[in-house]
Amino acid sequence: MQTLLAQIHLPEQWKPTEKYTDEQIVNMFLTTCSRSPYTMRNYRNAIAKFRRFIGDKSLQDVTWREIEVYKIGLLEGLLSRANKPQAPATVAIHIAPLRSLYKWGSDPNIGMFKHNPTSCIRIPKIQVNSKNHYLTKAEVLRLFGQLKQQGLRDYVIGVTLVLLGIRVSELVSIQWNHFHTDPEGASMWLTIRGKGDKEREVKVPHMLWTLLQAYEATRPGPPGPEDKLFPLSVRLVEKIIKKAREQCGLEKKATPHWLRHTNATLALLRGASLQQVQESLGHTHINTTQRYLHTVQQIKKAAPDYVEDCFKDSL
Repeated sequence: MQTLLAQIHLPEQWKPTEKYTDEQIVNMFLTTCSRSPYTMRNYRNAIAKFRRFIGDKSLQDVTWREIEVYKIGLLEGLLSRANKPQAPATVAIHIAPLRSLYKWGSDPNIGMFKHNPTSCIRIPKIQVNSKNHYLTKAEVLRLFGQLKQQGLRDYVIGVTLVLLGIRVSELVSIQWNHFHTDPEGASMWLTIRGKGDKEREVKVPHMLWTLLQAYEATRPGPPGPEDKLFPLSVRLVEKIIKKAREQCGLEKKATPHWLRHTNATLALLRGASLQQVQESLGHTHINTTQRYLHTVQQIKKAAPDYVEDCFKDSL
């Protein structure tokens, strides 16, 4: 067995040793993670920030106290450059990678950590404040008009985000070879690799596919199979939407993620089922999709409307 192991080429951080360094542990954890490159980068940054906080202390020697103090420091703004308190959602983003790291490392089969110090850490309640983060049809058309003025690429980006409801990280990862037809060749589909490296199939409306072909025709040459549809960063796409929002005078601070909310809201309003929206958006749990129902119910006929019906002929 030892002879066979010696012949197998293992990554340096995986080779047997009496004690692993923090850097080796983090690299092994990230190597085994099934996450998108965007999420992996965020995980690495979050873990690095925590390691700076604990100073010379090893990750193996961390207790719940260090993590609890770290969480409090984030909430009170002691660990930010501007000394501004962080929102619960931001704190959760910082703690989640630590939870994953220690859960992985404390598994008996892994054995990197003797215990999981994050198991008793509670994250502050996160308010669901995205229920009104959508654009009306008129607002979407205003945004589209401005994006079209900015150029065909920007316009196609906006239409793709609204019609498909994909995350901006998913948008910038699309390759031309991710598109394919159904077995009968009647419709076009797109393979999306989302959170947790999970794949899903999203139908591409005919109008969007026609627009994508027009966009492709503006390229200097035919795209290669692995060429990106939009070879841009997440940040640049956010800037494109922000510029259009400001130029067309939208009061709502719409972001690319607002367009995802808009997709879900309009789909449900037009009769799509929860299951259809869940599959299209790539939600793991139906509860996440159900949050949009509150918005839809508010937009549709509400209780006062029914009371008004009683008095329409009398008032």
